[in-house]
Amino acid sequence: MDSKQLKSFFLFTKDQRKGILVLFVIIICTQIAYSFINLKSDFKDSPEKQNWIAMQSKIDSLKENRPKESYKMYPFNPNFITDFKGYKLGMKTEEINRLLAYRKLGKFANSPEEFQQVTGISDSLLKAISPYFKFPDWVKNKNSKSQNGWVDYSKSNYEKKEKKIIVLDINAATKEDLMKVYGIGDAISDRILKQKEIYGCFVSMEQMNDVWGLSPEVIEKLNESFKVINALNPKKIKINDASIKELGQFPYFRFPISKNIVTYRSMNGDLKIEDLTKIKDFPVDKIKIIALYLEF
Repeated sequence: MDSKQLKSFFLFTKDQRKGILVLFVIIICTQIAYSFINLKSDFKDSPEKQNWIAMQSKIDSLKENRPKESYKMYPFNPNFITDFKGYKLGMKTEEINRLLAYRKLGKFANSPEEFQQVTGISDSLLKAISPYFKFPDWVKNKNSKSQNGWVDYSKSNYEKKEKKIIVLDINAATKEDLMKVYGIGDAISDRILKQKEIYGCFVSMEQMNDVWGLSPEVIEKLNESFKVINALNPKKIKINDASIKELGQFPYFRFPISKNIVTYRSMNGDLKIEDLTKIKDFPVDKIKIIALYLEF
C-alpha cells in the first residue's frame, strides 16, 4: 500500500463524518443511562433483600450479646490431668508435659504447692484451679497447715494414721471399692468392671496387667487391697466347637490366634490342654489363666 492509498484510507466524506459523530453521541448517552440506572438500583433494594439485611442485623446483635461459654470444673485429682483437660484449664503444653513425665516416674503431687513445683504453672492459675483439687483421703491432714494456709500433705503427717488394709474379693468389688485405691478413678474402675463382665469373673490378679491404663504402681496397690477369693463363674469357651469369630470374642484370642486354633484343630482333631503350646503364636505365658476359661 503506497502513501496515496494510505492517505485516502483516513479521508471521510461529510456524510460519513456525521455518521461517526452520531455514533459517538449514542455511545455516550447509553453509558450515562446505564450508570444512572445502576446508581438508582443501589439505593432501592428489593423488599426481600431489605428483610434479609434486617434479619442479619438481629443475628449479629444476638451473637454479640451471647454469653461466652466457660469451662465448668468439678473436683478432680490433678495427678491424672490429660492433655485435653490441661488445655481447658489453661495450662501450657510444656506444663502438661512436665506433669506427664513426673507421673511416668510413678510419682504423685500431693499438695497444690507440689503440683506447682512439678508443672511450673503461674500463681494466678494455681489460685484459680487449686480449690477444685481433690486428693485421696489418706493424703489429707486437716490438723497441719503451712504458713500460707495450704494443707500440709507430707508423708510424716499421714503415715501414722494409716489404717489396716482389709483385703476384698476382686470379683465382689464395687465401683466405690475400686476407687478407694489411689490412682483408680471413674474411668479405670469402669474398665475393670467391664473386663470382669467379659470374663464372667477374674481367675487371677495377674489379669489386672491387661487392663489398659493401670500403671505398675497402681496394680501393686490394687493387689494390697484385693485378691481372687471366689472364681465360680468364668465364661467357658468350647475350644473344640467354637468358630473363629466366637474364639475371637475372647480377649486372649484375637483373629490370628483364633485362626491358628481352628487350623490346628482341623488338621489334628480335637484339642487337649497340652496341645495349646503347639499352636502358632499362642500366648504360652498366660496359658494357666487361659486354660481356666476353656472347655475341652
